[in-house]
Amino acid sequence: MKKNLLSVLILALLVVNLVLTAIMMFSVTGAMSKTSDLVTDIASVLNLELNAQVGEEDKTVSMADTEVYDIADQMTITLLPGEDGKVHYYLVSVSLSIDMKHKDYKTLNPQVAAKESIIKSTINEVISGYTYEQAVADQKGMQEAILKSLQTLFDSDFIYNVNFREYTIS
Repeated sequence: MKKNLLSVLILALLVVNLVLTAIMMFSVTGAMSKTSDLVTDIASVLNLELNAQVGEEDKTVSMADTEVYDIADQMTITLLPGEDGKVHYYLVSVSLSIDMKHKDYKTLNPQVAAKESIIKSTINEVISGYTYEQAVADQKGMQEAILKSLQTLFDSDFIYNVNFREYTIS
């Protein structure tokens, strides 16, 4: 009789253990999926891509496939008033790097020279939105903002880089 009672007790404990394990697995799985979704959301906000997508920002163009368009005139652009309250100027000479292998190159490249005044205006709009302190601290960000504005202007990414040949902040 003792052996049967002991077997029944072991069987009951085994069933309780199995039920508690199942409950724990379902609760951990739910929390794990929520944590995974949270990490994915944070990564997308920070623009950290877990799987690199082809054709985005890591696109490299060889020097042989690059045409450089120099905007002829040096531009003098008034910056927003900074912390010191003084008027500052940004003198800049800009070059555009154009991908000659891009599908839009043949149709849009002739428009670059024809629309140089619009390009200058776009560059002026972007740079004039910076203060002296921002211009000093974030030149790369300024170039990227100009690039995005030009890509929006032409509705194409055949212009893939903006370079400052010379610049002076006064």
